[in-house]
Amino acid sequence: MQQTSPPGRVLVVDDDPTVAEVVAGYLTRAGFTVDRAADGHGALARADARWPDLVVLDLMLPGMDGLDVCRALRRKGPVPVIMLTARGDEDDRILGLEIGADDYVTKPFSPRELVLRVESVLRRGRTGPHASAGARGPGPGRPDTVLRRAGITLDPMARRATRNGHELGLTLREFDLLAFLLRHPGVACTREELMRDVWGWDFGDLSTVTVHVRRLRGKIEDDPAAPRLIQTVWGVGYRFDAPDAPDAHDAPDAPAGAEGPDRHA
Repeated sequence: MQQTSPPGRVLVVDDDPTVAEVVAGYLTRAGFTVDRAADGHGALARADARWPDLVVLDLMLPGMDGLDVCRALRRKGPVPVIMLTARGDEDDRILGLEIGADDYVTKPFSPRELVLRVESVLRRGRTGPHASAGARGPGPGRPDTVLRRAGITLDPMARRATRNGHELGLTLREFDLLAFLLRHPGVACTREELMRDVWGWDFGDLSTVTVHVRRLRGKIEDDPAAPRLIQTVWGVGYRFDAPDAPDAHDAPDAPAGAEGPDRHA
């Protein structure tokens, strides 16, 4: 398996020793350094001892479930999370995405597919959304160009985004999604295109895109229930409505006067 970016450290959290051993084995053979934990408290202790580059996290854990572990990890610092779930209830998977998981894989799963997901998440975190430009291409300007539209300033190299001068607390995927939309204003993008061009996958549950759009609206829209920037194009997908040229008042980190701070960041 070809590595397009350096291997990293992965924390595998699963109370099923067989699953944990298989996942750890595949990741190790792919070149990753793997730590293991069998419960939530052990996972947090492992993360404190050696902060991982990514966490593969079972949703159903004894005592402290995967959702609580994910929340606790998010409070400690940014780290990509891929959730493992045996549940058939879509609400549980969507809840995992809403609290910040970057992806989920439903048991039973292919260990090889899981390794590909891990590599994809880490690669996107290191290189940003221009790594897989997809059919639409990287958009106007160089991939490292600072983007400024509709009061939003996004620096791909610093992995930093602000709205009206206020920092946006974006997850890895939210950042990449926003960067892609800023590069393609006025273009209707299907969920399949966003899955491919932002996530870098030709497969996956499209509800992942829907959830991330909803979360992103909560951080950049004045009223997420009546979005002005990210519009739903019914039967197609989503469109970012902003002028092609940067707003005249969009200086880096400059407050926009009448608009207040982002209440959702």
